[in-house]
Amino acid sequence: MEHSEKELIDAATNVRENAYAPFSNFRVGSALETEDGQIIAGCNVESASYGLTVCAERVAIWKAISEGKRKIKHIAVVADTEELTPPCGVCRQIIWEFGGDIPVILANLHGKVETVQMKELLPRAFDTKFLR
Repeated sequence: MEHSEKELIDAATNVRENAYAPFSNFRVGSALETEDGQIIAGCNVESASYGLTVCAERVAIWKAISEGKRKIKHIAVVADTEELTPPCGVCRQIIWEFGGDIPVILANLHGKVETVQMKELLPRAFDTKFLR
C-alpha cells in the first residue's frame, strides 16, 4: 500500500509529541514507509551526554530494521521551526543506506511542506558500491 505524504506527516507530527528533548527543547518527529507499506515513526531522544543523542530519523530507521525491514520508500521529518528542517549529515547517510535516492518530506507545524530527493541532500553519496 502506498501511503500519502499527509499520512507520513501526520505520523511524524504525532510521534514528535513523544520526543525526549529536555536540554534543547528541539522536538522532532519522523515517519517512514517501508517497502511493504508499513509506516514506522520515531522521535529524537536526547542524552545529558550530548553525543549520545539520537535523531528522529535514525530512531524510525532503527525501529524498521529491528522489525526486519531493510528498505524504505520515503521518509518525513517534522519540526516546529519556521524554516523547514532537513536531516543532519549522519541521518542523511543512514537514509541513503536504507533508501537510496528516495523522497524526503520536510514539514513544520505551520503547514509548510517541501519534498526533496536524497540526491539533493547527499550528492555523491558513499554507499556499498565503494566497498566492492
